[in-house]
Amino acid sequence: MTSSQRLEKQDLPQALPPTACAVLGLLSFPGERTGYELKKWADSSLRFFYWSPAISQIYAELRRLEELGYAASVRSGPEEVRTKRRYAITDAGRAALAGWASDTAEAGPPILKHGLLLRIWLGHLAEPALLRAMVEDHLERTRGELAAVREAMEHAARVGEWAFPTLALRWSERQHLAELELAEALLADLAEVEAAGGAAGGPGAGA
Repeated sequence: MTSSQRLEKQDLPQALPPTACAVLGLLSFPGERTGYELKKWADSSLRFFYWSPAISQIYAELRRLEELGYAASVRSGPEEVRTKRRYAITDAGRAALAGWASDTAEAGPPILKHGLLLRIWLGHLAEPALLRAMVEDHLERTRGELAAVREAMEHAARVGEWAFPTLALRWSERQHLAELELAEALLADLAEVEAAGGAAGGPGAGA
């Protein structure tokens, strides 16, 4: 690592919100991209293992990154029907992002906010059939997400510079497979509780 890359702690984009770091990360791959293109890429990659920022967030972070000197943009010429602004990472942005990505500080535990499980936790207030239907819907959505992950993996595998994004998507594929297995087990658990009479807590129960 060169001396110019050895950024002091205060020079790293630690104070930036995760959205800014994610957008800067999208810009770190070859090529210039519009905010719309960055949003499409986030929807086909980041959302499977982190989250996908709204288009308004992306543009807000692009402005922030430009102000910091981490990104630069150019407007399209008159040859395009609609004027577009394309963004690219700067040398300062790449150095800062490389320092952040190489930081050995604890990245923090994964954050799980499982809306379905919150409702299962309150299952004593719901009808058993409704709980089963929610899990079935979750299984269907997860299968759809798994298909989307695999489609993104196939696309990424065709681009040489996307070897590491492909690894992240491969992890997401395994995570979705595990989610399907957990949901199937949850259905079995619900059937067991219902058979034991423990799910008789629906509205009006005990009246």
